[in-house]
Amino acid sequence: MTDAIGGIEPQVFWNCFAAISAIPRPSGHEDRIGGYILERAGQLGLERAKDDCGNIVVRLPATPGKERVRSICLQSHLDMVCEKNADKMHDFLKDPIELVRHGEVLTANGTTLGADNGIGVATSLAIMEDGSIEHGPLELLFTVEEETGLRGAKNLTPGLVASRSLLNLDSEEEGALYIGCAGGKDTVGRWPLVREPVPAGAVPVRVAVKGLKGGHSGLEIDKGLGNAIKLLSRALTPLAGLGGRIAAIDGGNMRNAIPRECSAVMYLAPELVAGARAVVEELAAVFVAELPAVDPGVRLTLEPCEAGPATVMEPHLQRQVLKTISALPSGVQRMSAEIPGLVETSTNVSVINTEQDEVVLITSQRSSSASRLTEVVDTVQSILEMGGAVVEVSEGYPGWQPNIDSPLLKLAQRCYRDLYGTEPEVKAIHAGLECGIIGERIPGMDMVSFGPNMEKVHSPDERVYIESVARYWRFVLQILKAAP
Repeated sequence: MTDAIGGIEPQVFWNCFAAISAIPRPSGHEDRIGGYILERAGQLGLERAKDDCGNIVVRLPATPGKERVRSICLQSHLDMVCEKNADKMHDFLKDPIELVRHGEVLTANGTTLGADNGIGVATSLAIMEDGSIEHGPLELLFTVEEETGLRGAKNLTPGLVASRSLLNLDSEEEGALYIGCAGGKDTVGRWPLVREPVPAGAVPVRVAVKGLKGGHSGLEIDKGLGNAIKLLSRALTPLAGLGGRIAAIDGGNMRNAIPRECSAVMYLAPELVAGARAVVEELAAVFVAELPAVDPGVRLTLEPCEAGPATVMEPHLQRQVLKTISALPSGVQRMSAEIPGLVETSTNVSVINTEQDEVVLITSQRSSSASRLTEVVDTVQSILEMGGAVVEVSEGYPGWQPNIDSPLLKLAQRCYRDLYGTEPEVKAIHAGLECGIIGERIPGMDMVSFGPNMEKVHSPDERVYIESVARYWRFVLQILKAAP
């Protein structure tokens, strides 16, 4: 047990959360956490299985008197987004997450917390560990690589799960029952990296956007957060007009996150550095004025740096990359006409990297409308192609169509009313949940998604509210107890 979770109730839950926080689990590296679950299930004498993709199911028999209750599957994903502050020394393949408690908030020390979806994983493990919980037959499904393309759900062996009722434990708003989600695709542009020698006498500088909050590119796309790649392009364009030449540009880490930081190594004639600094200082003030409420920590800097690559981008390629970034939309494209406050369609400029032989720009599109998802992908693809990029569009993932007559939804609504005396909100979410894919892989699956209050997932500011977790835990147990 770590000091951060000492004395917090329910202790069985937080002990499990601390245990999995000590096990590195980046996407694609879930073997250790999966092995831990399989080993513990074996020690408890529970039936377990693993499919070829690495998804795991643990089966719990009903407690006495609940043998005739219909089977319910509790589903969570094992992997987490691995983001850290620039000054934080942390190896996500080796180091445990350092839990930090601030009153009723749990966060991590300079990294993502992994509450997405460690909360769901810990819930299933705690139910597995606590023999006093009343429930019918349960299947605890743990999927892999959710954060990097929902690969586990896409390759789920249908026969791994017998239940036809599923509680997805991967939502982030207490008192909300989600019954629908957006589908999405990634659209990636690649430019062959054509280089030429650094202009004679030019000096290197690093131009950087820092201090942004970042966040989930679905759940927080409507908050007007700064996008570091888009902001940096606004600075690099006038600097290029002064004769600046880009050697490398890199920003963002995850396709499903709004980028917090982006920087470029640029070469300038010595006599132009002062003018370039004046341009940057003016734009820095503009960015602060544009984002005072949502991203007050935004910074734009120009600083001397050690010489980068011995070459710079060929001028035509540099113009193509900068104009493409400038032209690309990023943010909300359309709000839902049916569900107030729900983003229907969005797009995000997610990641840019200068690699050895190419420049790669990753964008992500989401929509709860299949036709409008196609439209926004076509728009982004057209802009990338007009900018000279070779474009790849991912297979994507389907949306999850709401069913307001869902028996599982009605059970969850009744349990919430009985516990808390109020009606839960029934909502859809502008993000990709595995429910859309699981419903496609296993026809007839009745599903509801919910969770406790969390904020800033996919960023080092990720936090979960302890009291909300306690209420969420009671809600899960009430559903299991009341299931017919």
